[in-house]
Amino acid sequence: MELPAYMRIPSRFGALGLVWLGTPNGPRVLRIYLPNELPRGLPAVKAASDSPIAELAARIKAYLAGEPVVFDLSLLLLEQCAEFQRKVLVAEFGIPRGWVSTYARIAAHLQAPRAERAVGTALARNPFPIVIPCHRAVRSDGSLGGYRGGLPMKRALLEMEGVAFEDGGRVRMDKVWY
Repeated sequence: MELPAYMRIPSRFGALGLVWLGTPNGPRVLRIYLPNELPRGLPAVKAASDSPIAELAARIKAYLAGEPVVFDLSLLLLEQCAEFQRKVLVAEFGIPRGWVSTYARIAAHLQAPRAERAVGTALARNPFPIVIPCHRAVRSDGSLGGYRGGLPMKRALLEMEGVAFEDGGRVRMDKVWY
C-alpha cells in the first residue's frame, strides 16, 4: 500500500480535502475533510493521477455547485469504520437528494430503535461527508442537530437540495425518509 495522497477541492464553502490510498484494487478514499476542519501541514495540492479520484473530486465540486450528482460508495474505505457505523453510513447514503431523515428513524430502520444517539455519533464521525450526506439527518422535531461543517453549511446544503424550512428555522418534515 502507498502513502496517502491528498488534494484540495475548491467550493463556495471553502476548500475541502480529499485523502486517498492506492491499493492493489485501485484508489480508495480514506477521508474527506470539510472546509473548517482541514488539518495543518497537508500539501496544497497533489494531482489526482488516479482517474477514479479525479472523477470523484469533479463530482464533489459539481455537487457543491448545486448540481444533482450520484456518488458511488465503492471508492470509500468503509472497512475502516466499525460495523454499526458502516450500517449507519450506508443507511444515510440511501436518503435521496431533497429528503431528510431523523436520527430516530435511521435507528429504527437499522432495527436498533433506542440507538438514535449512537446514530448521531456515527454520523458525527462520518469520514466521508458530502459523498455520504450526513447533512440529511435532522432531529425528530425538524431542528438541524449538528454538523461538522457548521449549521450554516448544513442548512445551505439542504436548501440547495430543495429541502424546505419553516419560519422558525426547522426543516419542514414533509419529505422524511425511512
